[in-house]
Amino acid sequence: MAALLLGEIDLHLFGEGNHRRLWDFLGAHVVDAADASAGVRFSVWAPNARAVSVVGEWNEWRDSETRLAPQGRSGVWAGIAPTARAGHRYKFAVTAANGVTTWKADPMARGAECPPAQASIVQGPSTMEWHDDEWLASRDAAAGSPRPLRIYEVHLGSWKAGLTYREAGEQLADHCEYLGFTHVELLPVAEHPYAPSWGYQVSGYYAPTARYGSPDDFKAFVDILHQRGIGVILDWVPAHFPRDVWALARFDGTALYEHDDPRQGEHPDWGTLVFNYGRNEVSNFLIANALYWLEEFHIDGLRVDAVASMLYLDYSRQPGEWVPNRFGGRENLDAIEFFKHLNSVVFGRLPGTLMIAEESTSWPRVTHPPQYGGLGFSHKWNMGWMHDTLEYVRHDPVHRRWHHRDLTFGLLYAFSEQFVLPFSHDEVVHGKGSLLRKVAGDDWQRFAGLRALYGWMWAYPGAKLVFMGAEMAPWEEWRADASLPWHLLEHAPHRGVFDSVTTLNRLAASWPAMWEQDHEPGGFQWLDADDANHSCYAFLRWARSGTEVVACVTNFTPVPRPGYRLGVPHVGEWQVLIDTDHTGFWGSGFRALQGSASPTITASSDPWQGQPASVLIDLPPMATVLIGGRW
Repeated sequence: MAALLLGEIDLHLFGEGNHRRLWDFLGAHVVDAADASAGVRFSVWAPNARAVSVVGEWNEWRDSETRLAPQGRSGVWAGIAPTARAGHRYKFAVTAANGVTTWKADPMARGAECPPAQASIVQGPSTMEWHDDEWLASRDAAAGSPRPLRIYEVHLGSWKAGLTYREAGEQLADHCEYLGFTHVELLPVAEHPYAPSWGYQVSGYYAPTARYGSPDDFKAFVDILHQRGIGVILDWVPAHFPRDVWALARFDGTALYEHDDPRQGEHPDWGTLVFNYGRNEVSNFLIANALYWLEEFHIDGLRVDAVASMLYLDYSRQPGEWVPNRFGGRENLDAIEFFKHLNSVVFGRLPGTLMIAEESTSWPRVTHPPQYGGLGFSHKWNMGWMHDTLEYVRHDPVHRRWHHRDLTFGLLYAFSEQFVLPFSHDEVVHGKGSLLRKVAGDDWQRFAGLRALYGWMWAYPGAKLVFMGAEMAPWEEWRADASLPWHLLEHAPHRGVFDSVTTLNRLAASWPAMWEQDHEPGGFQWLDADDANHSCYAFLRWARSGTEVVACVTNFTPVPRPGYRLGVPHVGEWQVLIDTDHTGFWGSGFRALQGSASPTITASSDPWQGQPASVLIDLPPMATVLIGGRW
């Protein structure tokens, strides 16, 4: 047997599914120039192949020039191409058991051609010099402690079309720093052949898309944001992959990464293939990929896409179209173990990071530790809250009294998980209408209603997420092939929404009561959940200190409520933090609560709404008012 090119320990760890730095082991690696066999070492997992070779620029794409050799019984093939160099394009020529040879992109490629080209690119050593030590240290030091999470979701290609990673980093940092968001969340940036998939059909799991620059350019993007105090979250897609014959599908002529049985291995909604999470090498491929982005690119967290589609064997399938688990149930036991393992590994190595599940069902304990029966995520998207809230504002204000419980129901389960409140890209495409158009009423009511909705959302328990453009209230749906309509900020109604979001973020930054107990029932207290006749809601948010509180009252009708009494926990001066009806936001300015630089309201000792004191305000139409007190 030929001498192994790869270490036995590496091969063993890969076989058992525990190789944490798989990108250092498989793929294309430039050999140290001091080594006598200079060139590039190629290695790939293809256990059922008859033969594997590398074709590329150095051998004029001839599959007889650079043959790889099996590495024991591991299923891994490896070889060195002495004349290959960094920057060369390549593919693996994989000959299946039936003798058919298919050229495949490298599953572990750390760089790829810009689509529609498909070849992988040999990456040399990174020359990136990081400047975010202070950010990473503070992030990790905060692990396990409450931290603000206000997320701006971005599709890089259409935030401002034509920007490189570095240009987008500078401009996004300016924008988010001004607006007051704590994190940017990117729609998938792993390489994908089909741009209208928005990155959700991944062909190169280890390669940042070449559409905006090189891998080092993407590292620079992250570094720029970190230096400005803004975290970066990536949308990550372990649920499925496309059928392209040059990518992962039937990689060695067999169902290698996917299940062979289409009832398990094909996704009916997206026409894609489903990973076989029960196979050690596949689980290793995905867990190492999560670590790759977190460790090599200093990413602060992953938003895991389509978790529900992974957890349920019958997801989007009719009877007879799915295979029950060994107990006869619909739960995907392999996926459950995959998530537990994934999150245990990630938090064991990087405790300051975020792992956020897009999970749209009532699956229990998504954000509970695996040792207590949970999946181990740090956060879960609250899709129920999103659906109920948007349904509520679609109703004409005169009818909202009949749907009052749509907004109070969520508090029955708000603390069962650590939730993110998402108004994401999915809600403003495919005929669903923009957020502005979802709000019922005339133009004034739509803008006022959206500002009131944001005020309600920012005060409501849970981390916040809005998709780019939400801050300017576009009339039209998001288009992935065009820039956001930035000109809208020249118009007062749209600028008013922008300024109200900015104000809300700045308030959240200076009033911990608005976020510090987002996931603890002790941080929330209803004042009035039952005023359906007026479509008004009132509650308190408490800081952990117990000496800071923010009171929120929202009027979801265009009718003002003069003389509205609001219960508060102590007498004295209360600061008006925001009135979304303020004229500066294009509001009506009804008996302006925000008329001075630091407006205050005096609370009397008249008990109300279960509180020992109260304030009397003229509640504006279609508005949220927040007042804060410290003592």
